[in-house]
Amino acid sequence: MSETSATNTATSTTTTPTTTVSSPARLADDTSQGKTTIAASVVQKIAGIAAREISGVHSMGGGVSRAFGAIRERIPGGGTGATNIAGVQVEVGEKQAAIDLDIVVEYGASIVELARAVRRNVITAVERMTGLEVIEVNIAVNDIHLPEALDEDAMPPVQSARVE
Repeated sequence: MSETSATNTATSTTTTPTTTVSSPARLADDTSQGKTTIAASVVQKIAGIAAREISGVHSMGGGVSRAFGAIRERIPGGGTGATNIAGVQVEVGEKQAAIDLDIVVEYGASIVELARAVRRNVITAVERMTGLEVIEVNIAVNDIHLPEALDEDAMPPVQSARVE
């Protein structure tokens, strides 16, 4: 038992409070019967799936990340792994997680209501499945997907105006 205590002490003094997706798994549950660790990539996948479940979310990621994702999917073995989930970045600590999402919204959807629904669904899914406390979900809307009838060539040019 003293070896276990010494190992746990050494581990806790050498870990950092947060990690990015590429880092190893973090402590989510530590009991006298053992501990459970959850990889940041798991949190990333849960958040991505939960965000896509909301009606009005067309896709995830900005234009560049979506383009690279499409290229990666065509390469054998390139479409797997945590870093290939476009539009989802996570930081996972021992008991908390922070999530950043880049989304493309369907034209006509209320962005404010959509962001609330996405945030609520992501927090619920991550907390329920992992036991981690989600301290924030930041959402960046990078684009609006237009229906086939409205393509960007048919739209009138946007007039510049003063904005307060």
